[in-house]
Amino acid sequence: MLRSHSCGELRRSELGKGVSLCGWVDRVRDHKGVIFIDLRDRWGKTQVVIGPESPAATLAAARAVRPEWVINARGTVGARPEGTTNPKLSTGEIEVVCDAIVVLNEAETPVFQPGATELPGEEVRLQHRWLDLRRPAMQENMFLRSRMVKIMRDHFDALGFIDVETPMLGRSTPEGARDYLVPSRLDHGAFFALPQSPQLYKQLLMMAGFDRYVQVAKCFRDEDLRADRQPEFTQLDVEMSFVEADDVMGVIEGLVQRTAREILGLDVPLPLPRLSWDEAMERFGHDAPDLRYGLELVDLTAIAGESEFRVFRAAVESAGRVRGIRVPGAASRFSRKDLDELTSVAIEGGAKGLVWLKVEADGSLAGPVAKNITTIADALKAKLGCEPGDLALIVADSFDVTCKALHMLRKRLGATLGLYDPNAMHFSWIVDFPMFAKDTESGGWASMHHPFTAPRPSDLDLLESDPAACRAVAYDLVINGSEAGGGTIRIHDGATQEKVFKLLGITPEVARERFGFLLDALRSGAPPHGGIALGIDRWVMLFGKLDSIRDVIAFPKTQKASDLMTGAPSSVETKQLVELGVRVVVPPKPAATPKA
Repeated sequence: MLRSHSCGELRRSELGKGVSLCGWVDRVRDHKGVIFIDLRDRWGKTQVVIGPESPAATLAAARAVRPEWVINARGTVGARPEGTTNPKLSTGEIEVVCDAIVVLNEAETPVFQPGATELPGEEVRLQHRWLDLRRPAMQENMFLRSRMVKIMRDHFDALGFIDVETPMLGRSTPEGARDYLVPSRLDHGAFFALPQSPQLYKQLLMMAGFDRYVQVAKCFRDEDLRADRQPEFTQLDVEMSFVEADDVMGVIEGLVQRTAREILGLDVPLPLPRLSWDEAMERFGHDAPDLRYGLELVDLTAIAGESEFRVFRAAVESAGRVRGIRVPGAASRFSRKDLDELTSVAIEGGAKGLVWLKVEADGSLAGPVAKNITTIADALKAKLGCEPGDLALIVADSFDVTCKALHMLRKRLGATLGLYDPNAMHFSWIVDFPMFAKDTESGGWASMHHPFTAPRPSDLDLLESDPAACRAVAYDLVINGSEAGGGTIRIHDGATQEKVFKLLGITPEVARERFGFLLDALRSGAPPHGGIALGIDRWVMLFGKLDSIRDVIAFPKTQKASDLMTGAPSSVETKQLVELGVRVVVPPKPAATPKA
């Protein structure tokens, strides 16, 4: 082998030993004729020393090398002189006194230095991702990901799960996000779809008798992106037979506890706290609340209905809600400009505005609308629990709008006021989701999770009489205010599945065309079963205390679903399109609006 040791391996125990190292030149320093080369590989960094007594060829090579050149350095391990040790490096007590340098490959001056403290913007780093991945911070992210995936595999292997790969090319079943489609060369006009999840395949594995399935699965969704989403992502996919919700959640809680202990050294007590969907929406305005801090939502509708303030009364009379947040001791911390910014946050959340009130030292309320609510001021303060120096933020609108606006305000305040320890980890479950939600486009019913979710047994009759009240046997794992996984108990009888399809507007003919294989399997002896999918990318981001999911994916896409390094997506040759029977029609760009 070219090397005897890695660049992070040598210690004082190897003093006097002849070694051969390979890596990238991180930095070159010439101190009065003594040349120091910091040699770097994925394992760490070692200082290589070339002095005047070194062979002439070695000195010449040392003077020639530049950052990011790939070299082989051979020499003897020595102790660093007193006062020159580097406690930040694992190899900081030794250096390699170099006898020979072999240049394995030269490198052009890089667009940026992987070891630099100041880095270019993300776009430049994504264009040159191979350089970005040389950075120790990025490599640590990849090592963290590898460790966490191994913990996941070990956890499920010990519990008797079988790892099964499901197809990447399947049938398009447009339920939820848009599919990525793949045209068939042998059947013109027909398309495969890349999987949004292995949902149907893993259910079929349960019907085939495999009992416990797990897979690290690559999935694809053609949807609008955010910092914590990608068009292709990796999930830990799990399915179990003869289980109830508590069984699935128990297995995942064991994984949470093990991962937190091995990665972060945290002891997570079990069972994890649980909130119903209704409670989460009432108290926090969101179905993945950050429970590291308070700022709970308070319902003020009954009190507001007694007010003469027309904004409050209008919301109450239209069957809306008036809800607020008390921010303890914050009255003096927010200027009018700060409050205007909070108002903008509420408007971004769909509210028409924001009522803010400061509680003065004498207990009176101050704010633009304070004079309009004098008759309910005392009741309002009592309901919110306000004390002198507190700030109250109130939104009056529909339930959905008050949830979204106040959730966004709560999230902004939690970060701005430093209400939580950024290194803390809080795990919880949200359970008892609604089975259905109204589709804003069609006006019909849509699945809150997916069409194969089972209703609570006690709510089975509500499928036909009152779908809005029907609850699903569904459970989401929440970590620090982010959905880190979601699962359900599945429908395991054909009659109930057909009822759900009908409620969702899927006719028997369409159900047979799209899901005939599933309906047949359900009638072939399907066991009760359920499972969950955990977002591996998001888990690593959260455990690594990182802000972007792109930092834990080796080669991610941008928020426009493009790969800046390879230039994908790109055009293809006409010959390929002809073979596929595909014709591309590019819609014309909208005409520019003439300036007034």
